[in-house]
Amino acid sequence: MKIFNTMTRMKEEFVPMEEGKVKMYACGPTVYNFFHLGNARPFITFDTLRRYLEYRGYDVTFCQNFTDIDDKMINKANEEGTTVKEIADRYIAEYYKDADALGILRPTFQPRATETMDEIIALISDLMEKGYAYIIEGDGVYYDVPKFKEYGKLSHYNLEDLQAGGGERGASYEGKKNPADFALWKFKKEGEPFWNSPWGEGRPGWHIECSAMNRKYLGKTIDIHGGGQDLIFPHHENEIAQSEAANGCTFARYWMHNAFVNVDNEKMSKSLGNFFTVRDIVEKFPYEVIRFFILSGHYRMPINFSDELLKAAQNGLERIMTAVESSDFILANASGLHPEDAAAKELADATSEAKASFIANMDDDMNTADAITSVYTLVRVLNTHLTAKDVSEKEIKAAADMICELMNVLGLDVRAILKKDSGIPSEVMDLVNQRVEAKKNKDFAKADALRDQVSAMGYQIKDTPQGPQVTKK
Repeated sequence: MKIFNTMTRMKEEFVPMEEGKVKMYACGPTVYNFFHLGNARPFITFDTLRRYLEYRGYDVTFCQNFTDIDDKMINKANEEGTTVKEIADRYIAEYYKDADALGILRPTFQPRATETMDEIIALISDLMEKGYAYIIEGDGVYYDVPKFKEYGKLSHYNLEDLQAGGGERGASYEGKKNPADFALWKFKKEGEPFWNSPWGEGRPGWHIECSAMNRKYLGKTIDIHGGGQDLIFPHHENEIAQSEAANGCTFARYWMHNAFVNVDNEKMSKSLGNFFTVRDIVEKFPYEVIRFFILSGHYRMPINFSDELLKAAQNGLERIMTAVESSDFILANASGLHPEDAAAKELADATSEAKASFIANMDDDMNTADAITSVYTLVRVLNTHLTAKDVSEKEIKAAADMICELMNVLGLDVRAILKKDSGIPSEVMDLVNQRVEAKKNKDFAKADALRDQVSAMGYQIKDTPQGPQVTKK
């Protein structure tokens, strides 16, 4: 498998530190609100990478954090007259509702920053001891950026060109040695949560949290670190500086970053007022459509958000699901098939080729867009033979099962979605059965009227040799 490494700006062959095992970290949410589509993209992207690596036989240890203490959370708690912990507890619960519905697997570890305070303090202590950190009286402990000679190697920025980066507060504080120095520990302010430390009561800076959680749960060096491209600088650059200075070794061997989600070709962001939470979107489109929409583009390419594009994704997913549903219906009511050797070979070949093509595309820097095209190709061939009924149950089952196998790798359990959506109301089935009787009695006008009634209720009837097949429109 090849991965585009942000550090080298090249596709590189992925070789894990330990054969058959992968250590992977991806930055998680700051839990002060529902997450939006821009947040959902990295969550889905790195969940899919984890799924694919496991599909290929790797033992993956995956850590994704919760940032549950920062300025935004303090401001939210103050606005609502509650505690930061209550805000965190509430929105972590809401995160799981959306993440579970999007098919995002629970990480191996999903720690909170506030539960990693001992490790955060220990890491800052290491940096102080090694001369990479200093105290500004009345403000906090800061990282001395120029001491780390490789600063900028991920973002490819020159230190001289950098503006003050990484400080959630005090970015231009006159006590800083260099404008790019960033806070490791912020001394207590009135009304803020705080913890005891060797330097005084306070709370951690944003960047140190991820470095500490990485070291605690995955060790000093990891295979893959992921996140959105907006985290390259300053967050990931600062993680590297902290971790490598403290640990004396490479922090992450491969860096992967997904591109933005745009709205009308502008980056989705709260400051522009053009962001949509996942909760907003599921009022119009199911969770699985959101996931399919995100995976329909290559993770390193920006994707544009619109109702029209989500509708196109919904149509594409339904096309795949309908092929599986039709196959399962024929298999459950098998009759009228007249297999031909050439047709059977064509479908069997298409089934094996789909898997090979899917793997080749995913091995090429996780190209989910072309991997989905591999599935579409098999769907097209399968539909042709379902219509002609010129293959046996064996080939139909193998093709439908392969579609489900490949879609499962993408976090889309087709049969589970079909089962969830298959509850046909009894009143609809009553009309379908009345129509069967009307057709037996050659009362075709009544049969047509009953079909129209079913259609008006949002369902459609497909007549097959095995009987009527009823689906949602």
